[in-house]
Amino acid sequence: MQPIPAREWPPEMLDALAAMTPPNPRYDVHPGEEGRPKPINMLGIFAHHPALARAFFTFNGHILMGTTLTKRQRELLTLRTAALRSCGYAWVQHLFIGHDAGLDDEEIARVAFGPDAPFWSDFEAALLRSADELVGEGEITDATWEVLARELDYQQLLDVIFTVGAYDALSMMMRSVRLQLDDEFYSLWEHKH
Repeated sequence: MQPIPAREWPPEMLDALAAMTPPNPRYDVHPGEEGRPKPINMLGIFAHHPALARAFFTFNGHILMGTTLTKRQRELLTLRTAALRSCGYAWVQHLFIGHDAGLDDEEIARVAFGPDAPFWSDFEAALLRSADELVGEGEITDATWEVLARELDYQQLLDVIFTVGAYDALSMMMRSVRLQLDDEFYSLWEHKH
């Protein structure tokens, strides 16, 4: 499936994009702003189905901007899910967002190695393990839940599950349609490094 070029998007895509911002955002995360690459190819796929785009962007807007998790926690889960699903598009996009959330290059590299990589706190190892368990078996084990529940309330625990679920679904879509990285990703990454 080829992305629809932005100049050819149906008018309904503007409404869909507006749905991304939740009523009471906790964080300001708009891919494509503040030096972040714009995920135009991904949006171009959603342009084939504006009604689905609106529904998903409402959900994804909560994950990005309305979550009860910290930005760091959100990005650890997002990057781990992208790594587990071998989804290069999501991984590269969230390299930028992860840096904005305070993750450094070494931490991001360790995310790919997972919860058993050295130097994670017990809590952050459990956070990464929860993504492994959700993507693998479809549930967080009691042992992992117990560690997470020492620091997270029920809303945060639900946000853990749905963050992994959102990026698992996105990864499935991106890989199934063979989504190619936007040229802007390459030029911005080369500029930053």
